[in-house]
Amino acid sequence: MHLMLDKTYDAAAVEPRIYETWEKAGAFKAGAGAKQGADAFTIVIPPPNVTGSLHMGHALNNTLQDILIRWKRMQGYDVLWQPGTDHAGIATQMVVERELAAANQPGRRDMGREAFIARVWEQKEKSEGTILGQLKRLGASCDWSRTEFTMSENLSAAVLKVFVDLYNEGLIYRSKRLVNWDPKFETAISDLEVENIETDGHMWHFKYPLAGGETYEYVEKDEDGNVTLRETRDYISIATTRPETMLGDGAVAVHPDDERYKPIVGKLCEIPVGPKEHRRLIPIITDEYPDPDFGSGAVKITGAHDFNDYQVALRGKIPMYRLMDTKGAMRADGEPYSQEAKKAQSILDGAQMTINEIDAINIVPDELRGLDRYAARKRVIDQITAEGLAVMVPSDHPDVAWMQGLAPEWDEQGRAKIRKPGEDEVGPAALPMVEAKKIMQPFGDRSKVVIEPMLTDQWFVDAKTLAQPALKAVHDGETRFVPGNWDKTYYNWLNDIQPWCISRQLWWGHQIPVWYDQEGNEYCAETEEQAVQMAGGKSLTRDEDVLDTWFSSALWPFSTLGWPHQTPELARYYKTDVLITGFDIIFFWVARMMMQGIHFMKEVPFHTVYINSIVVDKNGKKMSKSLGNVLDPLDLIDRYGADATRFALASQEVQGRRTLRMSDQAAESGQRFATKLWNAARFAEMNGCRRVEGFEPSSTRHTLNRWIATETAKAIAEVTKALDEYRFNDASNGAYRFIWNTFCDWYLELAKPIFNGDDEAAKAETRAMAAWALDEILKMLHPFMPFLTEELWARLGDEGAKPDRLLILTEWPVSQFHDEDAADEINWLVSLISEIRSVRAEMNVPAGAKVPVLLVGAGPATQQRAERHRAAIERLARAESVAFQDAAPSGCAQIVIGDATVCLPLADVIDLGAEKARLAKEIVKLEGEISRIEKKLGNPKFVEKAPEEVVDGEREKVAEFSQRLDKVKLAQSRLSEMA
Repeated sequence: MHLMLDKTYDAAAVEPRIYETWEKAGAFKAGAGAKQGADAFTIVIPPPNVTGSLHMGHALNNTLQDILIRWKRMQGYDVLWQPGTDHAGIATQMVVERELAAANQPGRRDMGREAFIARVWEQKEKSEGTILGQLKRLGASCDWSRTEFTMSENLSAAVLKVFVDLYNEGLIYRSKRLVNWDPKFETAISDLEVENIETDGHMWHFKYPLAGGETYEYVEKDEDGNVTLRETRDYISIATTRPETMLGDGAVAVHPDDERYKPIVGKLCEIPVGPKEHRRLIPIITDEYPDPDFGSGAVKITGAHDFNDYQVALRGKIPMYRLMDTKGAMRADGEPYSQEAKKAQSILDGAQMTINEIDAINIVPDELRGLDRYAARKRVIDQITAEGLAVMVPSDHPDVAWMQGLAPEWDEQGRAKIRKPGEDEVGPAALPMVEAKKIMQPFGDRSKVVIEPMLTDQWFVDAKTLAQPALKAVHDGETRFVPGNWDKTYYNWLNDIQPWCISRQLWWGHQIPVWYDQEGNEYCAETEEQAVQMAGGKSLTRDEDVLDTWFSSALWPFSTLGWPHQTPELARYYKTDVLITGFDIIFFWVARMMMQGIHFMKEVPFHTVYINSIVVDKNGKKMSKSLGNVLDPLDLIDRYGADATRFALASQEVQGRRTLRMSDQAAESGQRFATKLWNAARFAEMNGCRRVEGFEPSSTRHTLNRWIATETAKAIAEVTKALDEYRFNDASNGAYRFIWNTFCDWYLELAKPIFNGDDEAAKAETRAMAAWALDEILKMLHPFMPFLTEELWARLGDEGAKPDRLLILTEWPVSQFHDEDAADEINWLVSLISEIRSVRAEMNVPAGAKVPVLLVGAGPATQQRAERHRAAIERLARAESVAFQDAAPSGCAQIVIGDATVCLPLADVIDLGAEKARLAKEIVKLEGEISRIEKKLGNPKFVEKAPEEVVDGEREKVAEFSQRLDKVKLAQSRLSEMA
């Protein structure tokens, strides 16, 4: 017996039941529903962190993937959506260490490496299901039977082979280089894990005395060459935001064209820190890096603690000295600093200082050893200032903020608490020059502490060599970016690529497969047994570092398919087809998958990379816990349903737009759409619309039915074309317009008189057509709103007419039916009624008022149409009557529809004067808003400095206001014509 549809759609009850049905039927498995001999279509999921939870970015990214997967599956492809999770080295280790601390359990160093890793595996088993379960709630139709993990046995074997092969090819090596160092987690981290945040900082100005008391004439000139300052100096002035790093200076650099310092280029100056008898002398060199117009034009070069300085040091063969330990404190390890120099010598052949000279130098004075870097900063500033080597300026100088006295107060970050002259009872005549300055500081995205550039021994990949084929693949079109402008980002990064630091000082991850003997010789092998054999039986110690998470992720497209084993899945599904991801990991993940895929598989890993938008709040602001504007997709799913959340995301995903504005209102709109379709299906069901086996649209005779069949075919073609071109918003909105407007608002509305009439043949035909069109709608909408459509697919129709397969495995609709005559006639009717409704709304015609409709100049065909549809026009346009005239009477609003002018006599229905005043006021208001925003957009500073999402939002407002203005002006012109 057929069960009638419930009055309302209950997403919370339906969605888990439908998902279970899909899983039991094996509908997600690779190849499910595929036609015989079908081509493969593969997407690999960007693996979420194993300890993560679903956020709006995940929701958008996975919704878009699922839309393509469901669509291609319905098209009959052999589809695989490969799922899995990432071990997420530092993030997962942090979660476990935090849990241990909260439970007052021993820390990782107390429990030892083996026990700690076992504890992390426990955490992985406990938490992995969370993110995967949340993806299922979203409706993701991955082949869960193939779920992979970057540290599984199979994927770990792939990682070991890739490392060993690249090492043997000379493409992986160990070197001392500058890296981002996180003092909290005591590990190198990638650029992606660094957040550059503008903070309040200070710039101190200090004197570096010239060696031997030498002097020179310092001259400053204005733009016209006139001398503005001339004095004899025995020092060179530098400015720094990090005085504690002065201890590691290797040189002072000036621009080669800076005339002020030409007399002293090549001479030595003294670092003004530490005991006088042990102070180092460093050379004054030239380099293109210093800006003569910034500060004094002279910069200190601290190659081991600054990325820009590091490059200068490499170019100038300047020694580099690591000042700090792994916790960011000044070194107190007792290791002779000459050891650092000896290690650095390998990359600085021909450096200024010899090893023997460095042996005599105590780089970090005893009184600073062990101090935190910010405490050391205070000591350094105090010492330099007390010695009179701080640059002093008059206390009434207008351009600087001041640090009062020789013993200033300091905050926890080592920054001076500034007081201005005049705030004390007595102020000195001159003060140390300290500029209050906004500076960009690098913070660890998880540790939230300031990152320290650090010169350390790390493992690197020769990314430049691997990048060349990856560059060529995109240049030659083997892989394309959508939108296409992202290939420029790809080119920029890869053309300027640096060695990739792949080692991390963590315990959770793939341990580097390199062993050392007592002499420090390296043995790289996939197993310790192989390494021992290579070493001739020597006792070996394994490298303690683990690999960067991105190293294993770079192998994802082929390691998940079984490589290095030559599996049937690898042969069938590699190369994969489409990758959907965010722009922020084009370099960190996409480019590296390209490099490794081409290198090991000899073929690109995907033909298309679709870059999805960043999800922001409804005002265009980045979602942030501190702002309280974070939207939780699971909360939206709870309140509005997964279909509504998915549709809200897909319908706003505009190709080429950087951001997507998500809100409760957008999800609520998706829910209203689901309700609209449910109610339409229920209406059809109540009017006896049932599937008719073998029904063909071409068999219909009624104009209305031939029209809806034609419009259905057009909608299917529109949605298909948009999906082919990755225009997700156009695809979803095309489906929305057809379903809401064409089918629900017009077809069913125009079919009501037939359902309620006495013509049984017309009634039976219209019932069959409505059921057929509804089935096509469910197929077309399924990739976007899978739960609702699957439920309706199963529930509609008599028991004997139930579908023989699940909607998810039903063939994608391809309708070729077209009857342009029928389409023209009904579209004319729709346009006529719509325009009449629009004019009534614009001119504030009371809803209950019926107005005559006069058709002027209508030809025979139009008159016949109007007669055939007179009842519909009178009912839906609230027309008092429909009549034909040769000339337009006065006092009418006029609309041109086809060959006729439609006249609405409104002079006696509305207050013309009041309407004119209202519309004039509305025009002034809209023009004012448009002018205000256009003025803002015309300001280059606003466009350059404002976040892109804010600028886009302002442009959208202009478009909305302009569209509204056009309508109001049209209404105003109609009023003028009536008068």
